[in-house]
Amino acid sequence: MAGSAGLALCGQQLVVRGGSRFLATSTASSFSDVPFTYDCRTAEKPRESQGEDGQLADRGSDTILACTFSASGSYFALTDDSKRLVLFRTNPWQCLSVRSVARRCTALSFTVSEEKVLVADKSGDVYSFPVGDPGAPGHLELGHLSMLLDVAVSPDDCYVLTADRDEKIRVSWAAAPHSIEAFCLGHTEFVSRILVPPDWPELLLSSSGDGTLRLWEFRRGRELHCCPLAGLQEPQRVAASRLVYWRQEGCVALLCEGLPAVSIFRLDGAGRRLAFWQRLPLQHRAWDLGLEEGRGLWVLQDAEEAPLLLCRPVGGQWQLVPDDAVLSRVSGLLRSHWAELGGSAGESPGLQGLYKAACDNVAAYLHRKEQRLLQRKRRAADSGPAKQPRAGDTALGCS
Repeated sequence: MAGSAGLALCGQQLVVRGGSRFLATSTASSFSDVPFTYDCRTAEKPRESQGEDGQLADRGSDTILACTFSASGSYFALTDDSKRLVLFRTNPWQCLSVRSVARRCTALSFTVSEEKVLVADKSGDVYSFPVGDPGAPGHLELGHLSMLLDVAVSPDDCYVLTADRDEKIRVSWAAAPHSIEAFCLGHTEFVSRILVPPDWPELLLSSSGDGTLRLWEFRRGRELHCCPLAGLQEPQRVAASRLVYWRQEGCVALLCEGLPAVSIFRLDGAGRRLAFWQRLPLQHRAWDLGLEEGRGLWVLQDAEEAPLLLCRPVGGQWQLVPDDAVLSRVSGLLRSHWAELGGSAGESPGLQGLYKAACDNVAAYLHRKEQRLLQRKRRAADSGPAKQPRAGDTALGCS
């Protein structure tokens, strides 16, 4: 789900966003250059977003709603509340284009070939924008009848996977998105996150507001395993706001909204099962997390004195890394920009607003019926005993 503060990682490139700004740096030990910063308030306004009188139509707040790297890290894309898609080249950092999108975005994903960036929006549509032609408009690829919350692409670029508010995961052919390969059905609340592990291209991970983490064989729409998060002493109504996979350890890390902890699972691809590994408690509210191959788990948290944490398994148990030169350098950068990033992040709408209000029509009907019966009894009691007919009176309708 889109938010106002977040973290993106690819290789040794790290981006932290907050409000309308983001900061990009490197986790390489030898990196010493000035970080790249960008503010969406200074972004070009596409002509498509202007009305006939030249005024901006439906001007938003410029808050970054979603962002992502391409598979190689060569490109980075973001969308903001002013309905713009901004595309960057990362080596060196350069803004390539600013294009308008039809509606506010909820999720982004590049194709593995890096030829297109897919934009999922609140109305349930997915548009594709070419990377090689930065001025080209978007093309409508597919649509749902419900708000989309995440979009992913299979490692072979053959399938586009979309998750919506109405508990559905749809598997569509990338070459012909109107052709549906399968539906992954089983969640009983909105599907907040989906992820295809790159070394298990036939599998799909999904999290939902029903408090479960599920594993699927997505081409067949077959559920392989379901882990209830409530068994981890978490509240019943909980959903993952972030889901990441670490190939090096074959593990899945997820962050549940409002919980100061990271839950970590092992993925047994051969056995097609998930196993709970560890719950890593945090002292502050976590905004986002990301996994860097070879280094570990980065956690972005709401704490100016320690905006980033680095964790990795030691002796089979996940632990915080207290002394790390790269962690100290990047944390220092964030502290120096905290007023622009952490200080302006604000509160995101969150996932709680996606739960549907329960409506029990039978209970409401029985309650109204009971109230009507009580009212009749009261009226009968207020009118006193019924008058008895006298002898010789003729009943109505009788001779």
